[in-house]
Amino acid sequence: MTTALISLMHVLVFVYWLGGDLGAFYTSRMVSDPARPVAARAAAAQALTALDMAPRTALILTLPTGVTLANVAGHVSLSAAAIVVIWVISLAWLGLAWRIHLKHLAPGAIVRTLDLSIRWLVLTGLVLVGGGVVAGVIAAPLFLGLKLIVLAAAIATGLWVRILIAPFGPAFSALLSSGPTPEIDQVITRALARARPAVMLIWALLVTAAFIGFWRPQ
Repeated sequence: MTTALISLMHVLVFVYWLGGDLGAFYTSRMVSDPARPVAARAAAAQALTALDMAPRTALILTLPTGVTLANVAGHVSLSAAAIVVIWVISLAWLGLAWRIHLKHLAPGAIVRTLDLSIRWLVLTGLVLVGGGVVAGVIAAPLFLGLKLIVLAAAIATGLWVRILIAPFGPAFSALLSSGPTPEIDQVITRALARARPAVMLIWALLVTAAFIGFWRPQ
């Protein structure tokens, strides 16, 4: 029963990550459509922001659910205390992410900086542990090491997306305050268009991680 419940949680994380990304991807086209009224584009942007919290939440929950599943399935041997620590840290990180979303914190806010630092720390840890498993330095099944590396690649791609869409925020604020202009629309359209291939790369990485989980190479 425990394994089934944890497996379900891990699968739901994948579903909400991919599903939320697909919804945000589709909504982004409404945001960048200059033929739509500003009010409609603003409503689409709000929907986009809300939808984007599904993959953001799923990303953070991927690690604790995956580690717990690996532990109950016997692929790794961690103490109950270690599992609790992983969940506490993950939920604290999730709280930061939701605080940023609900409070609409500016890019320079301390909480945003902390969230970004955590992402880099997790990314580095995943690469080191995953690489250690693949190299045989850390005792764990090969497929777990591969999944950790793929998750690290997904996080790295997400950070890349942030860089690509950086011009979007100021341009969209200008759209709301002063109305649409060809120059503003060009910046918005270009920023979202540049980010879409990276988003699709995240989808490919998610499918790859799921495939590795079913394949389970040793």
